[in-house]
Amino acid sequence: MRVLVAPQEFKGTLTAVEAAAAMARGLRAAFPDIELDLLPMADGGPGTAAALLAALGGETRRAPAHDPLLRPIEAEWALLADGRGVVECAAASGLLRLGEGELTPANARRASSRGTGELIAAALDAGVEDLVVGLGGSATTDGGAGMAEALGYRLLDAAGRPLPPGGAALARLHAIDPGRRDPRLERLRCAGATDVSNPLCGPEGAAAVYGPQKGADARAVADLDAALRRFAEVVRRDLGIGVRDRPGAGAAGGLGAGLIAFLGAELGSGAEVVGRAAGAAARVRAADLVIAGEGRLDGQTAYGKAPRYLAGLAAAAGKPAACIAGRLGEGADTVVPLFAAVEALTRPGDPLPAPREAADAVAAASVRAVRALLVRGLLVRPGDL
Repeated sequence: MRVLVAPQEFKGTLTAVEAAAAMARGLRAAFPDIELDLLPMADGGPGTAAALLAALGGETRRAPAHDPLLRPIEAEWALLADGRGVVECAAASGLLRLGEGELTPANARRASSRGTGELIAAALDAGVEDLVVGLGGSATTDGGAGMAEALGYRLLDAAGRPLPPGGAALARLHAIDPGRRDPRLERLRCAGATDVSNPLCGPEGAAAVYGPQKGADARAVADLDAALRRFAEVVRRDLGIGVRDRPGAGAAGGLGAGLIAFLGAELGSGAEVVGRAAGAAARVRAADLVIAGEGRLDGQTAYGKAPRYLAGLAAAAGKPAACIAGRLGEGADTVVPLFAAVEALTRPGDPLPAPREAADAVAAASVRAVRALLVRGLLVRPGDL
């Protein structure tokens, strides 16, 4: 019996790697003859690099960069064993780089994605020509302008002067000059991994939906949205690329739009981008069972999350899929039918257990799911043949 163990993180409790290890521990103890394939998953947010490193091997690299307020830092990116690179925008440009007292309207206006561009440049220095960029957890709303400047683009005002950092300054954007852009970008293949489909602007756009969690008040949200509209106009005029209404363009404060405009990237469901990079489809076909997992199984699971993606692969391959969830949330009834078995660690409203207890609970839930499928005849142990 071969099982593909492929959870994403149980947010705030277990990383994807820890969750996969817990599942494996429980299954090996209960079924000594079991064969396991561990594939920690991610949706483009923090943990994407770790998941791909666990799946494919490679190493973590560190590079000098700048945080969202342009303070010098060192940040990590991943060089996979096959030569591909993984950059998480959260690594340099993320909310985790800011203290709670720094989430202010003024900082929301001036936060820059420059550090993400610096990590991309570090990947280029290492010879990377195939790059995954995780679009989750950002503290910026600058459309990827800071990233672009770090890679040689010049964003200019009407007097031909470089714009100051931050999304609000894009209201004064007059021209984009690509003449000094890094020539290595011509050879770069880039995939942006996101679990959202928001456009760049408007009531569902980057500023309106995500600006408040980055410190923006109502006035800052309105100003940032107007600035991103101006940015989209100039990108279309000077680069010939439409980004305003592209699904996912609003991810990571408009960094999704920036990847499209400046790197020629394709955006995709975070789980799909990660899964494709890790060969998930072939690994599903080689398994007798797929076990997915996440902290909260709810209506949002259908949008870019690993359990929904894996359930689709399993259905296409004619394999059963199970899901271990920290809890079931609103809308879970829309995704539970995708799985042959679902096990929740807690009841609705109850807190998730602490990490050690959560690992034990995940291990036990995985065993319950497999036993349920064996009883129903959806799985067969080799000794039962």
